[in-house]
Amino acid sequence: MYPSRFRYEAPRTIDEAIELLHAGAGEAKVLAGGQSLVPLMKLRFASPDLLVDINNLPDLAYHRMDADGALRIGALCRHAALERSGLLAERQPTMAAAAPLIADPIVRNRGTLVGSLCHADPQGDWASVVTALGGHVVARGPNGTRTIPVGQFVTGPFQNVLAYDEIAVEASFPVLAPGAGVAFQEIARRHGDYALVGVAAHVETDGDTVTRARLGFVSVSDVPTVVDVTDALDDPAGQALADLDPADDIHATAAYRAHLVKVLAPRVLAAATDHARSRAGEAIHP
Repeated sequence: MYPSRFRYEAPRTIDEAIELLHAGAGEAKVLAGGQSLVPLMKLRFASPDLLVDINNLPDLAYHRMDADGALRIGALCRHAALERSGLLAERQPTMAAAAPLIADPIVRNRGTLVGSLCHADPQGDWASVVTALGGHVVARGPNGTRTIPVGQFVTGPFQNVLAYDEIAVEASFPVLAPGAGVAFQEIARRHGDYALVGVAAHVETDGDTVTRARLGFVSVSDVPTVVDVTDALDDPAGQALADLDPADDIHATAAYRAHLVKVLAPRVLAAATDHARSRAGEAIHP
């Protein structure tokens, strides 16, 4: 199928892009990688009157570490850049583990992390990973800039809190402190398929003692779900399933997803704990 007729604009500044979105009054869409939006338009599940292509906006393709150790990823940074990033491998290994699992090389060469967060697909890897890491989305609109925790940014399947005239320009992540550890694993039918279940873990330790443990889940709930399992280290899956609501779909039954949670939760928690203990006493070098 072909998409419905639409007007196309390629602004050169963020302010111009925001003006176009404001004038579109809710009938405009932002195009960055287009790996989710364009297929929806071809199927006519999305029929915007205006497409605002932000690929000409300057200085949004970065991923960098600030002086305080925080990681910042611009709206035009492609999955492939994160997949190849030595910075991620060193400072945010959970993201480094997730990046190569995003779809296929064609999608990773064009798609963006920030665009994936905005798309808010319940089966997408990034939202749960970013939520588990305490990430934020930075949005700009006519009224200025606001920073939104990813756990509050996604409000439902394919829904987020952006106003119609706002653009998500960046995702940011706090520094991974010494003694903290992370891990990510997923199970999919084939490499590049959506995960049947994915689990991201973030653990904090004090010596050999785990003082905080959180698990973020992919493809288990309608929104990114992070469960605190600090008080259930012997049975993290049981604690998680008390807060999750797996559903049947064409890919897996709810019972099978619950089984995968039971398999992955302790495995990923153990990997994150090992990572945390290996980093104990490590200095932060922004």
